[in-house]
Amino acid sequence: MSSYLLRLYQDSLPANNAPIYLNAVPRSIYVVEGDVSIDMPVAAQHHAQGSAWVGQEPLVLSAGQHGARLWRWELLAANDKSDGALRVAPGTESTCKLAAEIELEEGFAWLMRIDRVGFPQGGVALTHVHQGPGIRCCLNGEITIEAEGQKNTYQPGQAWLERGRFPVYAPTTDASETEFIRCLILPRASKGSSSIRYVLPEDAGKPKRQRYHVFGERFIELP
Repeated sequence: MSSYLLRLYQDSLPANNAPIYLNAVPRSIYVVEGDVSIDMPVAAQHHAQGSAWVGQEPLVLSAGQHGARLWRWELLAANDKSDGALRVAPGTESTCKLAAEIELEEGFAWLMRIDRVGFPQGGVALTHVHQGPGIRCCLNGEITIEAEGQKNTYQPGQAWLERGRFPVYAPTTDASETEFIRCLILPRASKGSSSIRYVLPEDAGKPKRQRYHVFGERFIELP
């Protein structure tokens, strides 16, 4: 196993901000509010609320006329000492929601995936593992994560780490639908496939009420 650092930031960009430059690291960005233009060395994309981007190129971020609130995941070397906050543009604010050390098995090539998982009222993710680690952030509703001998409940804007190899049981609230956004680091062989594996044989054939939307996935080079 080799160790790396996975971080999730919330960035608030003022309307029509001065361009923000980001270096080349494996990165995913989800637009929580507003809209943002993402310029890369060979292309540019506009992303509205509810969309996402994933890649490894250096970027320039420019918010639209109403500003933008972003969730930004970055994969870094375990000994990286930078704090990752965006401070180069006036009025820009960054808050680190979660920084976690993750372990990746040696001998694999990897991809980064960003997706959305949604549950109806009272939905539950039965006991499962994943092919790799990732940080999730609750978008709406409420979800309880039972893993590694602990039980924690998360509400909108709160983030948590799932290491992948430890079983997780995850019920949601009966009061409303629940959604979260997640960034996963997975073996490249997982491209286009679900990363979930159910622990109990009797759960594999049960109806699953959660729904998934993959925004994108990209092969990455580890830092």
